[in-house]
Amino acid sequence: MTTDQTPAGKRRVLISGASIAGPALALWLDRYGFDVTVVERAPTIRTGGYPIDVRGTAIDVIERMKLLPQVRAAHVESRMMTFVDAQGDVIGSVPIYEAIGSDLSRDVELPRGTLASLLYDATLGGAVDYRFNESIETLRDDGDGVDIRFTSGRQERYDIVVGADGMHSLTRRLVFGPEAQFTRFLGFSFNIFTLPNDRGLSHGGVFHAEPGKVAGLFAVKESDQLFAFLTFVADDASISGNRDPQEQIRRTRAAFTGMGWELPRLLDAMEDADDLYFDTVSQIKMPSWSNGRVALLGDAAYAPSFRSGQGTSLALVGAYVLAGELATHDDPTDAFNAYDRLMRPFVEANQALATDGRGEFFLPRTRQDIEARDRMLAEIAKNGTANLFGDGRTDAHTALQLRDYPLPPL
Repeated sequence: MTTDQTPAGKRRVLISGASIAGPALALWLDRYGFDVTVVERAPTIRTGGYPIDVRGTAIDVIERMKLLPQVRAAHVESRMMTFVDAQGDVIGSVPIYEAIGSDLSRDVELPRGTLASLLYDATLGGAVDYRFNESIETLRDDGDGVDIRFTSGRQERYDIVVGADGMHSLTRRLVFGPEAQFTRFLGFSFNIFTLPNDRGLSHGGVFHAEPGKVAGLFAVKESDQLFAFLTFVADDASISGNRDPQEQIRRTRAAFTGMGWELPRLLDAMEDADDLYFDTVSQIKMPSWSNGRVALLGDAAYAPSFRSGQGTSLALVGAYVLAGELATHDDPTDAFNAYDRLMRPFVEANQALATDGRGEFFLPRTRQDIEARDRMLAEIAKNGTANLFGDGRTDAHTALQLRDYPLPPL
């Protein structure tokens, strides 16, 4: 049954995860009058993290959230990516946003933690119940509701449960089974950590590549810290299950041994870092994002990988669509089916960006890839970026037109 307003009765919704997708969904559901609880295993909202991009249709979502001025104010205004050889000599540079396919007049890059905080703060004026240091332990869907046991021992019953708990989603594993069946490994492992900005870098980054491995340093505005990136080919898909920092450090050292530029310093800094984040470059692909009264959102359902640059935008758009469909359907199954039908073409178009060939410019696998990149850099130095990168990415970023769901006045 479809209605033109929030169905009668205040339905209880549990959202697992309080990064980007979870608070975004909570904001919309709270406005629609749902009783919303968000659980997050961390002790508070994570305010750190590297910059992320909000593009295309996701900008429309931010605008409907009434958060566009704050998001635009946080724009980091990155400028150039510079590529160097093993001795640190410059090969060439490229304007960042043109290279990654952003709409310069519209899209925004901002720190991940800033967006997370904006979304969280926007829900505090409502009735959303956040529970930190908490997560789902068991889940049982009997068709009429979902019984949850939390790690704290608390037991509650909900009408709807949404897993917004990332690429390695616990909710997905509990309801759909092991992660491996849904993971599409793209052949790389990456590390991100911070170190002091003792090079005077600002508004951009410096990168050095050899076949199958890339090292980079990136500065957000004039920050006194740099983000370091170490990415390498890892054709053994079993690495995707590794969560041991020491094993990852060992693998990374082995991959980068003998590489020039600043690799000895970066490898030592990685070992000393207290904020090392590592994972594989992978996607999540599922035939369905729901089962009974449980649905998945964002990276838990359709992680596109950082090679697409669209993880945040998919999460924001998915939250808007899922909330709107829940608000206009009495039966959650009907809402989930509509969510899937509307979102899937948009998701597939943006996941495809991860393998559109542009990735070899930034993550070259072979010597031929590096030579092709260097030819492009020489062409950019001579004639600019016109027509070198094309506009297909912008088409994918804007491939979904938002529905106007009935929304009570703020």
